[in-house]
Amino acid sequence: MYRMAVMALVTEDKSLNKDRCIRLALVHDMAECIVGDIAPADNISKEEKHRKEKAAMRQLTHLLSEDLRKEIYELWEEYENQCTAEAKFVKQLDQCEMILQAFEYEELENTPGRLQDFYDSTAGKFVHPEILQLVSLINTERNKKKAATSHPHS
Repeated sequence: MYRMAVMALVTEDKSLNKDRCIRLALVHDMAECIVGDIAPADNISKEEKHRKEKAAMRQLTHLLSEDLRKEIYELWEEYENQCTAEAKFVKQLDQCEMILQAFEYEELENTPGRLQDFYDSTAGKFVHPEILQLVSLINTERNKKKAATSHPHS
């Protein structure tokens, strides 16, 4: 969440409400601290995932003032519904941050290419120019590392 918020902070896109993007980035995964990161491989329907996360959001915000509770919940709903340019941008940041983590894990373990599934799951999901540029840089660095590993004496 934090890295995504920083990524939102440094966007140059003047057409986006930067403050809203930062708040969406901070709120979008709050429910995961209760329900965990529900992935497609978990075979849980979208409806059930949303129901569990909605309950978690209510639990997390129930001690807050009504105004703050409403603000956080509405941000979460905006992200979930992908109904604004900001929500769509933050969704792409989330996907980009996931492959950035995969890149870091591969680098840490010196296993370039091992987490290809994460990259494959994001194919075609990036449209924002800044995110496309970052993804391209990640892929270029990753491909260099893969090539160096497969040809160690080059």
